[in-house]
Amino acid sequence: MTERALVFDLDGVLLDSEQVWNRAKEEVVRERGGRWRDDAPRQMMGMSSLEWTRYMHDELAVALDPAVISDEVVRRLEQTYRSGLPLIDGATEAVHRLAGSVPLGVASSSNREIIDLFLELSGLRWAFGTTVSSEEVERGKPAPDVYLEVLRRLRADPGRSAAVEDSHNGILAAKAAGMRVLALPNPHYPPGQDSLVEADEVLGSLHELTLERALGGRA
Repeated sequence: MTERALVFDLDGVLLDSEQVWNRAKEEVVRERGGRWRDDAPRQMMGMSSLEWTRYMHDELAVALDPAVISDEVVRRLEQTYRSGLPLIDGATEAVHRLAGSVPLGVASSSNREIIDLFLELSGLRWAFGTTVSSEEVERGKPAPDVYLEVLRRLRADPGRSAAVEDSHNGILAAKAAGMRVLALPNPHYPPGQDSLVEADEVLGSLHELTLERALGGRA
């Protein structure tokens, strides 16, 4: 296992979508008689669909089966994305710029349906060697499981690979996987200083992402 790889988070890195997710979740909570809390978005960041649906059921009092909660939220996301995919500025250019130089992957907390919809609507499916949803591994972020699974599929060495992350839990997940971490702080839900200090580099935008900066001495 000597291959290097560059792995992107999806929400907050390639898609400006954290607020889209939270709006959809809040709508479901309020429409289904639950109790929305202001701290709910931060509590759910990085959770897999299995984890955040249980949180909405148990903590936000949504009286639906977790699988039904997931379906309700995903349906709203699909409608929003099909009406206009909220790509982060510079995302398409960064993927095109790097795809020929290093194997790319996606490690996301989004549901599989949403990852596949992103690949379809963005036209970027060709660029990624693999994509993994945290619902496909045992634990969501900040556990390293989703990153380790991407690297396993790409036959990549964590010590030679890097991740681009926007959130507190995502940065910690990639770091726990043994990867170089480039932080792209989410402006809506910025990561805490305790996680930012774990990042190897902090990017101002995806326009700054180059192969040399991504992999540093690991290239």
